[in-house]
Amino acid sequence: MDSFDLIVIGAGPGGYVCAFRAAQLGLKVALVEKRPTLGGTCLNVGCIPSKALLHSSEHLVWAKHHAAEHGIKLGAVELDLAAFLKRKDDVVTKLVGGVSQLAKARKITVVTGAASFVSAGQIAVGDQRLAAKNIVIATGSAPVELPFMKFDGKTVVSSDHAIAFDSVPKKLVVVGGGAIGLELGSVWARLGSDVTVVEFLPKIAASYDDDIVRNFTRLLQKQGLKIEVGAKVTGFANGVLTAERGAEKLSFPADKVLVSVGRRPFADGLGLEKIGVQLDDKKRIKVDAHLRTNAPGVWAVGDVVAGPMLAHKAEEDGVAVAEWIAGKAGHVNWDLVPAIVYTSPEVASVGLGEDAAKAAGRAVNVGKFNFAANGRAISAGATDGYVKIIADAKTDKILGAQILGHNAGELISEVVAHMEYGGSAEDLARTIHAHPTMSESVKEAALAVSKSALHSL
Repeated sequence: MDSFDLIVIGAGPGGYVCAFRAAQLGLKVALVEKRPTLGGTCLNVGCIPSKALLHSSEHLVWAKHHAAEHGIKLGAVELDLAAFLKRKDDVVTKLVGGVSQLAKARKITVVTGAASFVSAGQIAVGDQRLAAKNIVIATGSAPVELPFMKFDGKTVVSSDHAIAFDSVPKKLVVVGGGAIGLELGSVWARLGSDVTVVEFLPKIAASYDDDIVRNFTRLLQKQGLKIEVGAKVTGFANGVLTAERGAEKLSFPADKVLVSVGRRPFADGLGLEKIGVQLDDKKRIKVDAHLRTNAPGVWAVGDVVAGPMLAHKAEEDGVAVAEWIAGKAGHVNWDLVPAIVYTSPEVASVGLGEDAAKAAGRAVNVGKFNFAANGRAISAGATDGYVKIIADAKTDKILGAQILGHNAGELISEVVAHMEYGGSAEDLARTIHAHPTMSESVKEAALAVSKSALHSL
């Protein structure tokens, strides 16, 4: 039997980052992954391939619809789907290969296969037995399947399948108006598919403020996406998806149906019952404030525990656990996990939105600044959207931010940084921003909190 200081089960962002940090701190580490490649869902079939497809499809739209206005004359612009998908695969191959090289350089023992617990300090991977004082569960999540409309991988598909269609669907229906559905719906709409998004809730991107969603919805519809909200899907048969909105009966012809209604914690086959690990009512692994389970020496991070199912949150979990195991002072601020929808334009948020703050009875001041008044945005043709900063009315402490616009996912980071040290809107407003940049809109929104914006009334 091979013995280690730490065994990490699952090599997604939470797992491999945990293993890397533990190795940096001098621990002998084994990293167990059932896939033949490292990186988990994120690198193999999730975050990375979907962003590669989004980026390539944005180029196609630009070449078709915007090149001429820049004085660039192109011939016929056509999609080569095989090459389009190959680039996505090449990006994935490069990144998973890089993770593998880093694991090797850090002398981490990588074991390929499905793990299951033998005891709290021992796991089995096939015929192999591994032992460690500490074991971290980082097995991630899986797409939620509708019981009356199960995945068949051909017509009713998950996001895993929707990154690799062998042809552009004539009609694609996306069930679920969250980040994954909107992103992949956008990709195939740009490639020529007639896309309809069917959402059960009264709005898409439901965690965002109503004004952000209203403008976001309008921009997506302008791009050709059909959006149906407040609609409960009832079934799919003979190429038609059916839904209900109150007494109204809806039907949507579809060549393919992408079911994107969320993800579930994935701990299948681990044998948690053998070691008595407790789960909550959502089948997530119960952990304490330091991500320890009730089983001695067993920890859990990322999508299998409570909190947003986001790769960067899982990474921070993994780093903190490695540090705690090594006797260091690990830390995660779970209140400041940014969220992003990588459509065009993007939507990003951190902390409390205006609607949530007011619903909680918080007195707030809100500053907004439109990209239409930003020099760099005008130069780049990226004037859609705005920045919104929410601050406490008494202390001016930044409570949250939401951004609708080009590269919103990049712009949100500086707000997170200011919030991390408890910064105020004035702190952000007095921070020098280079000119001309789109980040100046963040500064202007912070100025607008105190009605001091310089480039808007």
